[in-house]
Amino acid sequence: MAETNEPTTHDGRGVAGTNWSRTYAYRARGLAEPTSLDELRRVVAGTDRVRALGTQHSFSPIADTDGTLVSLGRMPAEVDIDAEARTVRVAAGMRYGDLAGHLDRAGLALGAMASLPHISVAGSVATATHGSGVTNRCLAAAVVGLELLDADGHLHTITRQSHPDEFDGMVVGLGSLGVVTALTLAVEPAYAVRQAVYLDLPGDRLDQESLETVLGCAYSVSLFTRWQTDGVDQVWIKHRTDGVGAGSGSPLHGDDALPVEILGARRSAAPIHPLPAMPAAHCTDQSGEPGPFHERLPHFRLEFTPSSGDEIQSEYLIPREHLSAAMAALRPLGHLMDPVLHVSEVRTVAADDLWLSMAQGRDSAALHFTWTQDAAGVAAVLPRVEEALAPFAPRPHWGKVFGIEGDVVRGRYPRADDFAALAGRWDPRGVFAGAMVEGERAAVIPG
Repeated sequence: MAETNEPTTHDGRGVAGTNWSRTYAYRARGLAEPTSLDELRRVVAGTDRVRALGTQHSFSPIADTDGTLVSLGRMPAEVDIDAEARTVRVAAGMRYGDLAGHLDRAGLALGAMASLPHISVAGSVATATHGSGVTNRCLAAAVVGLELLDADGHLHTITRQSHPDEFDGMVVGLGSLGVVTALTLAVEPAYAVRQAVYLDLPGDRLDQESLETVLGCAYSVSLFTRWQTDGVDQVWIKHRTDGVGAGSGSPLHGDDALPVEILGARRSAAPIHPLPAMPAAHCTDQSGEPGPFHERLPHFRLEFTPSSGDEIQSEYLIPREHLSAAMAALRPLGHLMDPVLHVSEVRTVAADDLWLSMAQGRDSAALHFTWTQDAAGVAAVLPRVEEALAPFAPRPHWGKVFGIEGDVVRGRYPRADDFAALAGRWDPRGVFAGAMVEGERAAVIPG
């Protein structure tokens, strides 16, 4: 494990402050907030180390540098929709929730969204952030074009057609190739979604076959558990009214109202937060009434702060076919996790071809842990969690804390060496190398 990736808490603020939960203090010597492309060029040219900073939702040092951090939040908030081509060009610093509003007003939609609509488009893409759904790939899979500023100030337009041998390596670039200034995403016609939460999924529904049924019963499904019982505490169902994404055995059909029970879990009589003690008003509508995609697919509303900030996060993606075995391996650790765990979420992510996507080449299940801000307690339990998951070759989320050694992580990505070579070509001086990037260009992947 890289020393800089240990869970830590910081009371002080450096030049660039901390991440949104105040658990990581950036060590950068400077922070720049350019308002134009020319100003951004001058920033990049004026420092030997620079990295782009998104909306500061990462818990790892993935965005950090010992040089200058550059925030694109004050750059023009451009949104250019091509309805005929079904694409949208969007400024890198825009939040997904804001982009979704523009698309909805134009009768268009994103195919997937993460649980938080507050995250920036470029930052989410660079780290392969995802939502949920057995047919839904990570957010980065929607990218059809990138605009990338290199260390010499040249702006490149990258598409699969212009760079066929590099495109799949450049989309999830971990900020190591340059500063992404804009992205072009594939979109689709607008659709409506019904959402409801079901409680107490029985333990006998956690065999692999039953899990596949549960997780495939709607367009997007999330399971929440604290590992204290044999079952699952909450099942969040997000069902497209056109039936897209629901498996053939799903109890949900088209525009029908959502049932009172699904696979033994009963529908909650009132809205609920994944942490029942937290206000449900912070969450998206759970009434079962149809609504726009961006008001149902995220768990949380854009107008609310997503959390009290008292948390550290970890996440591991494993091949989906091993999910039942992985959950069985974790459950005996419930008593160890209990003092430092807020909640765990289980989601699914469809396979893609992006070299450094956590779901590259394999349909995946994501096991997410929202820990308390007890850094020492998390550091103590994390090795036990990773030991339990080790037989399933977990790939940790780049933006979360983890303890798996860098060479082990790299070994789980078939295109790791290709990405190292790619970074060497696009950034030979290491201007965009960061806190999780080793000095040797051949080992450019975080560890």
